[in-house]
Amino acid sequence: MFANLKYVSLGILVFQTTSLVLTMRYSRTLKEEGPRYLSSTAVVVAELLKIMACILLVYKDSKCSLRALNRVLHDEILNKPMETLKLAIPSGIYTLQNNLLYVALSNLDAATYQVTYQLKILTTALFSVSMLSKKLGVYQWLSLVILMTGVAFVQWPSDSQLDSKELSAGSQFVGLMAVLTACFSSGFAGVYFEKILKETKQSVWIRNIQLDGYMHPVHPHVVRRLAYQHNQTVCRNSPTVEM
Repeated sequence: MFANLKYVSLGILVFQTTSLVLTMRYSRTLKEEGPRYLSSTAVVVAELLKIMACILLVYKDSKCSLRALNRVLHDEILNKPMETLKLAIPSGIYTLQNNLLYVALSNLDAATYQVTYQLKILTTALFSVSMLSKKLGVYQWLSLVILMTGVAFVQWPSDSQLDSKELSAGSQFVGLMAVLTACFSSGFAGVYFEKILKETKQSVWIRNIQLDGYMHPVHPHVVRRLAYQHNQTVCRNSPTVEM
């Protein structure tokens, strides 16, 4: 039963990751009249949904008691400001990374983005060795070398890409720099978060609430600012209706 659950979870993860990339790419390159949605708005909505999901899981762990949920959130978050402060660094990095992914998908095709973004495995391994003192075997290092080689071949221009004028060289460079920066930020933030989880007894759901709570776009005054910018963009690009 446990083995089947592992494979089912892996399949769901692969489907979720693939569909997310294709959906983001499609939404960023869809040609239609009117302005495109702001990537910062999408990041805000995603983080709000994540924090709501974590609160629901904490509520379930609290035996579906609102009083117990309020006590847990108060004791584990409000009464432990220094523990919450530790999540300020990875939360800021994750905010940068989430916005960079939209920049990358706006300038790279989905296949190139997906393969190049796998370099986060390499950066995570390097940060794990340096920050967590993990030791990698020969086959693991060989796998990382093969991964780097595969990404390099994907970036090698083919004749069809040279003849294609869909994306300019400048936009491809911007997309590549965005996804590489996201790889390094993902590796560092992920290992930093893992280190914090190993040094504390708090649940991963509480830590995720602290993480999302520190992300700058989630703060109320920034949300209001983003909403104002979104409304201004929509109004500026909307057709004027004469009465």
